Amino acid sequence: MKYSADKRTVLTLDAGGTNFVFTAMRGNEQVVDEITLPSNADNLDRCMSTLLEGFREVMGKLSGKPAAISFAFPGPADYPNGIIGELPNLPAFRGGVALGPMLQEKFDLPVFINNDGDLYAYGEAIAGFLPYVNGLLENARSPKRYRNLLGLTLGTGFGAGIVRDGNLFVGDNSSAGEIWLLRDKLNPGMNVEEHASIRGVKRVFAREEKINFREAPEPKIIYEIAAGKREGNRKAAITAFREMAEATGDAIANAITLIDGLIVIGGGLAGAHEIFLPHLVEEMNSTYTGPNGNIYRRLTAHAYNLDNPAELQKFLSGSRKEIQVYGSEKRVAYDPESRVGVGVSAIGTSKAIAIGAYAFALRMLDS
Repeated sequence: MKYSADKRTVLTLDAGGTNFVFTAMRGNEQVVDEITLPSNADNLDRCMSTLLEGFREVMGKLSGKPAAISFAFPGPADYPNGIIGELPNLPAFRGGVALGPMLQEKFDLPVFINNDGDLYAYGEAIAGFLPYVNGLLENARSPKRYRNLLGLTLGTGFGAGIVRDGNLFVGDNSSAGEIWLLRDKLNPGMNVEEHASIRGVKRVFAREEKINFREAPEPKIIYEIAAGKREGNRKAAITAFREMAEATGDAIANAITLIDGLIVIGGGLAGAHEIFLPHLVEEMNSTYTGPNGNIYRRLTAHAYNLDNPAELQKFLSGSRKEIQVYGSEKRVAYDPESRVGVGVSAIGTSKAIAIGAYAFALRMLDS
């Protein structure tokens, strides 16, 4: 369901460990300039005062009363009840903080809090990657359409959200989509986030360059070295992104076997997709070896890199054909190829999260 023409306004927040960024959304678009305030992450009283101040300032810029407050906040948390747990980046939150009920009481508004990976996926399903790909399929006269989406954020950490048939899937413990806890293929004693993150890329580059981790440049610089846009150890830079791609592709392949839908990638590392995405998709299309030496695909579906024009064309074309209905002159379109598409966010991670927060609030109000 799209809310691009909806006239209701929802207050939103981008909650980081250093700053809180407040704004408001209407019709899937930002309608108030962002207000940035320090998060005061080490002091609960000051942190809560900042939240109240930010939302009050946004409300002061609106002509009418908003319909709700909806935003992403780090976990662990009991999101449906608005209770935030122990947060490593926000040390003031200890022992459980009833953030949602506090805001609801102060502003007399419904309050909805979710994980950023969930809202990112929901935003991409509402107004981003999912309708974009389905539009391309429609223009290509393909009978294929997608209703499910796995949204991934690659940055400080490795997050995920699942949208099934237009509904955000959060799980019974608000813990659906915790892809970062899957096992790391390249180091099975660790979870995959140790490769699928900014620190993972820096760590591998430092290892290959034989320098201390603290001396490793940021991934943007490592990407520029890998792409030949900057002087440096190009082999080390390429290895850093290839290892990230292999570990991440393995985790995505495991996840998509249970979800079966499109895959969209956002987050800070997505900007380097031209370097890592081909290897990530290659990993998804890799094979298993059976006990008798037989080789078979690890996925029933073929994964396509939708940022590659040639692969995009094959994905859109599929194996379309017409078959005759038994006992009838009627013929029907049929595409027997099982396939999933992998691509990078076109609307941007922050906007997708904001749209997701907006749409989630309105959907909950309407239900």
